[in-house]
Amino acid sequence: MRGQVLCRKVHYWVSAGIALPIMLVILSGLLLQVKKDFEWIQPAEQRGRGGAPRLCMEQLLAVCMAIPEVSVAGWGDITRVDIRPENGLMKVSTENGMEVQVDAADGQVLQVASRRSDVIEALHDGSWFGGVAKRWVFLPSGVLLAVLWGTGVYLFVLPQWRKFTSKSRETR
Repeated sequence: MRGQVLCRKVHYWVSAGIALPIMLVILSGLLLQVKKDFEWIQPAEQRGRGGAPRLCMEQLLAVCMAIPEVSVAGWGDITRVDIRPENGLMKVSTENGMEVQVDAADGQVLQVASRRSDVIEALHDGSWFGGVAKRWVFLPSGVLLAVLWGTGVYLFVLPQWRKFTSKSRETR
């Protein structure tokens, strides 16, 4: 089988096989590119009074436990604490996808909002579907996307190369 025919068949069948996972990666990647522009994806970062945080971790936990909609009963319900001293802010992400932004100086709650960017990131890398799907569907899809790129470049360059070489033969 000639190289061009083989590349065309590989390109055709690989693209059909990885269409769904790659489309999910593309769409979620686009959302992640603009996550700071849309509060629906990731809440806007508020500003506290600034300076070094004076709130200790136990006080931060108590503040979060006092907010009913975030459903925090202990440290096991918290996935991440992000401290931004330059903004005087402490951000707490919870297991149920909520984010609490607290003034690092006095513990005042600045914002409570849903944080969807973590779910979108999990969809993007395939971990939302579990470890098996991440390793055996999304990882091979990425490798096969590189194969698609290679076959696509070959299919594009080959006719251009033929035109170039035929013109150079004619000028001799």
